[in-house]
Amino acid sequence: MKILIIGGAGYVGSALTPVLLDHGYDVTVLDIGWFGFVHLPENINIIKKDAFDCTEDDFKSYDICINLSGISNDPGAEYDPVRNFIYNAALPPYLALMAKRAGVRRYIYSSTCSVYGYTVDKLYDETSKISCNYPYGVSKFSSEQGVMHLQDDTFSTICLRKGTISGVAPRMRMDLIVNTMTLYAMTKNKIVVNNPSIWRPILALKDAVSAYLRALQADYSISGTFNIAYDNYTVGSVADIVKESVETLTDKQVSIDIQNVQDVRNYKVTSEKAKTTLGFHPRHSVYDIANELVYNWYLFEKDIDDDKYYNINICKKVFKNKLRIE
Repeated sequence: MKILIIGGAGYVGSALTPVLLDHGYDVTVLDIGWFGFVHLPENINIIKKDAFDCTEDDFKSYDICINLSGISNDPGAEYDPVRNFIYNAALPPYLALMAKRAGVRRYIYSSTCSVYGYTVDKLYDETSKISCNYPYGVSKFSSEQGVMHLQDDTFSTICLRKGTISGVAPRMRMDLIVNTMTLYAMTKNKIVVNNPSIWRPILALKDAVSAYLRALQADYSISGTFNIAYDNYTVGSVADIVKESVETLTDKQVSIDIQNVQDVRNYKVTSEKAKTTLGFHPRHSVYDIANELVYNWYLFEKDIDDDKYYNINICKKVFKNKLRIE
């Protein structure tokens, strides 16, 4: 089976591609190169190209397309809302349309549970009302609608609404909740919590990779939108777990600084649909993520302040003077 991964050189792609290769898939990564390509396996097929320049010909001969491209979080979307809507709302349905015209059997889109916005004391499934009112969540929900509109008997579309991902990757990020808390605990002996009562669905990167594997292996008759998360945690409880992990595995003593800052995002989700339909069974808790980060801290502690670990810094560099990198 031939798989095209658009935006496959980033955080998720760098962890997903080696797993797909190990499963015997023929994998090609199409990426503009914002983060370079050094974190991908040496034997991977790479096409350095802006996804905006893709045409129907770029998708011919592939069975499945996985789209991981786009602006990946709220800070990047808030920094430049216009470009956010171009990358996250307009581009994914266009790529899905080109894939469909080229005869691709399935298009898997990387969405987010951020589409749910702010909810109170509700466990949201895929039929629940969408209430996001900020650029990132609105743009991702908009692209979901365009992608799902293209589904038919010959073209399967799957949108994975992932929880907040964290964990170790070849192309590492430190701007994700568990990663950030571990960073502060390891370097400052302190964890800053803006609002301890806010809820988040948490997803280990290893489980995210498993979700993509289950999606591409599902019967072609299956399409739909799926929540993907391990469990729901308050931000305060995540901080407590990270503190315990760091103190248990190192000689550090970690304090927690509660700020009580308001947040426009608060949501809890259920992933039962993904479990029953795709066979997705997450295995890694916040404890597992934090322990993995501490065990592997030597991999990135020497240059932890480098821009490459923070997507907002990369976005600022890319968007400062022009929309695209040539």
